[in-house]
Amino acid sequence: MKSTGTGNRRLAERIDERYREEANLDRHGVSQPTPDMTFAELAARFLAESVPKPYHRERLKVLLPFWGETPIGRITKNLTREYRRSRHAEKRLTDTTVNRDLECLRHILYWALDEGLLLVNPLNRMRLERERKRKRPVMSLDEEDSLLRVAKPHLRPIVIAALDSGLRRGELLTERWEDIDFARRLLFVTRSKTPEGESREVPLTSRLFDLLWDTRENEGLIFTFKGKSIYSVKTAWKTALTKAVIRQYRFHDLRHTYNSRLLEAGVIREVRMSLMGHSLGDDPQATYSHVELPIKREAIRKLEAWVADQRKQLTEGGTQHEGAPRTANDR
Repeated sequence: MKSTGTGNRRLAERIDERYREEANLDRHGVSQPTPDMTFAELAARFLAESVPKPYHRERLKVLLPFWGETPIGRITKNLTREYRRSRHAEKRLTDTTVNRDLECLRHILYWALDEGLLLVNPLNRMRLERERKRKRPVMSLDEEDSLLRVAKPHLRPIVIAALDSGLRRGELLTERWEDIDFARRLLFVTRSKTPEGESREVPLTSRLFDLLWDTRENEGLIFTFKGKSIYSVKTAWKTALTKAVIRQYRFHDLRHTYNSRLLEAGVIREVRMSLMGHSLGDDPQATYSHVELPIKREAIRKLEAWVADQRKQLTEGGTQHEGAPRTANDR
């Protein structure tokens, strides 16, 4: 019998009733709010009990030093402003980078809310800093060739897959052999950053099909390092860029390159967005997720034809470079 710690009968009865309610919830496995849990403890549970993406693991590396010892019930929007100032004081960062940090933090708190560990998400309706739009670099075919020549064996197929499918890094690193339909030459994305991207199908280019066919397995992750999961390619990526003596692209720029090449090949926006699994947002006219497979196959055929044409021009020593505007006669 647990003591109520009071001589007031009415108060003691209320406390005893609360004890009984808590015991009943425990018996039925119902989580109770734990606002005193530290963010570090919550992060550990999130990694162990949810389905974290590589993106979440990367962001936690910078979130934990600041938020680790903070009770989750004491996280506030004011503290996020302190976090933003702290991040900018450490090193030169864009507001976009810090926004991604805070989005990850908010996502984990929503998970805590769903698990019954919080009654409300303190970062609900949190306003993020307005992000400046900037020109996204596109990798040329010459740069691609230089990069692939020096990339480490485990990185090279990942780069090819990114350039030929437009998948995000996190999507690539969680793709499984079970997600490849070799008979239909299709790659299925089942674990994506956005709900719209999770069930999409992407036709394989001939290059990507051959790469996967030559290394095929019955099951398991497609891209591994010495048989183990890959959570980050940051080090191998930076090393390859340095050895290739090309500009310091981000890995995500391979996705922009895929989109740009589709555009150059004459693939319309709706089809490009469907292939890339872009979020539909609030556009009621958006039909990205309903683009039919034959149209996607035609888009990949156009992409391969465009790349072949560009390589032919490079081989022949032409002056026209990838991404350069074409004249009416060229078309």
